[in-house]
Amino acid sequence: MGKVIAIANQKGGVGKTTTAINLSAALAKNKKKVLVVDSDPQGNATSGFGINKNEQENTIYELLLGECSIQEAIIKNVYENLSIIPSNVNLAAAEVEMIDVKEKEYILKKEMDWIKDDYDYIIIDCPPSLSMLTVNAMTTADSVIVPIQCEYYALEGLSQLIFTINLVRDRLNDKLDIDGVVFTMYDSRTNLSAQVVENVKENLQQHVYETLIPRNIRLAEAPSFGQPICIYDPKSVGAEKYDALAKEVIKQNKK
Repeated sequence: MGKVIAIANQKGGVGKTTTAINLSAALAKNKKKVLVVDSDPQGNATSGFGINKNEQENTIYELLLGECSIQEAIIKNVYENLSIIPSNVNLAAAEVEMIDVKEKEYILKKEMDWIKDDYDYIIIDCPPSLSMLTVNAMTTADSVIVPIQCEYYALEGLSQLIFTINLVRDRLNDKLDIDGVVFTMYDSRTNLSAQVVENVKENLQQHVYETLIPRNIRLAEAPSFGQPICIYDPKSVGAEKYDALAKEVIKQNKK
């Protein structure tokens, strides 16, 4: 049975989509069968895999509104071992259109139950907000990985996210766990990055991944070429680090 992981942080610009794309690709490269679910109306995870998001007939939007089946929404084998449910700007309207739907918090979960056994990992890229789309991702997920940028305000908003995760666990999905926090945009040349890591470790009673994702030019360039870093520049530091993170996730899952 596949493990469903939501990549979530309501703060924008923390490397959430970068982590969703590159962790998924690294897991696939480590021979795991992966499905990426782009649950962000910006559709950056979709275009990050080189898919034209505006040309897709069936996306997560159609899936949530019951206009297509989950099989119809999946673009299979974008890369070896990796498939994706795409997203585009239409998804922004889903929130309003779901208002009268019964058990609207569970729409995605019910669809995922059909195909969960077909994958080792299902990675959901959440929108940068605590919306109904994020709640749907969390009722579907077994766990959450939280990317945090190595900056002064790293902890700001994090308590709100953890509160939301706990609320979802109490009321909607008692299986939901926080797998851990992953630091992004780490700059080894500054004291600030090291201080932020220490600060979060001291103040947050959560597992922190050992792998620190660095600020990396190649990592920043890769999305504009529609490729994950392990394809765009497999020898770059960014590719090595996401491979190391994937191995940590696999090892943690075995436990």
